[in-house]
Amino acid sequence: MDLSVIIPAYNEEQNLPRTIDDILATLRRERISCEIVIVNDNSRDRTRQLIVDRIGADPELVVVDNPPPGGFGRAIRTGLHAFRGDAVAIMMADHSDDPEDLVRCFRKLGEGYDCVFGSRFREASTVTSYPPLKLAVNRAVNTLLRLLFMVPWNDLTNAFKVYRRSAIEGLGPLQASHFNITIELSLSCVIRGYRIAEIPINWYGRTWGVSNLKLSEMGRRYLATLIKIWFERLLIADDVMVESARHARTLGSTSASGSSAAAAAASALASAAGGASVVPPPAAASVASPAGASTTAGSPVTTAGIPVAAPRLSRD
Repeated sequence: MDLSVIIPAYNEEQNLPRTIDDILATLRRERISCEIVIVNDNSRDRTRQLIVDRIGADPELVVVDNPPPGGFGRAIRTGLHAFRGDAVAIMMADHSDDPEDLVRCFRKLGEGYDCVFGSRFREASTVTSYPPLKLAVNRAVNTLLRLLFMVPWNDLTNAFKVYRRSAIEGLGPLQASHFNITIELSLSCVIRGYRIAEIPINWYGRTWGVSNLKLSEMGRRYLATLIKIWFERLLIADDVMVESARHARTLGSTSASGSSAAAAAASALASAAGGASVVPPPAAASVASPAGASTTAGSPVTTAGIPVAAPRLSRD
């Protein structure tokens, strides 16, 4: 199973090299076939050029430009259209996520889960330099989510999660444009009945720059996403399942890794009831560059008129 890692980056020239170095070193050591998709979110510094300069030496790297307007959610959605692996992880550019946890989540996914959620707040987790106000808000929001959706997972707002390609393709279309995409992804998996595991992870506060998450600006967006998915679950769960199953059927025959979930999707069509795992097959994604160019994932990515070689998903 090939792994794609999506890293949205906005003005991260100081943090990104170390983040990439550690992820590549860890995945190469573990002999995990991978690509790292850096989504340049309209950076004004040398973030993009740093990646372009490294591609010759590190063929696992891909750079994709998120067309204006920027936004964390838009960058994630751009990356989800571009990745090529059988599984995909979302990690931060600021080195706050631990590459060792990436390996553990990926291995856990291989046990038959559709998604693996990383939690910073389990007994074995380590968290350093988390801003106190954000920590208090985080715990309050996650407690609310657990109660509303009656689930055991306690870090649904965390971006660091690993998904099967087939699970991601059963969610679309995603709509969140900012950090609220974190709960759009996780709660959409919940209401579709995906097989979800949660493991403790480590989190480290950034050492350079400032976070782009602004609580005062994100509150209304989180609330809108929460209300939308809550009412989908409460009132139209049957329609959600049928539409996911239709999406799976439209994409064609399922991959070997998603065959069991495809059967669940067929069951959802028959019963129009919740609780099934919908795992449609892989499909190529297209990414439009700001210059108007379009490319299919798996071919060289063209962004802003600059051809960038796509990585190999196998290692010698």
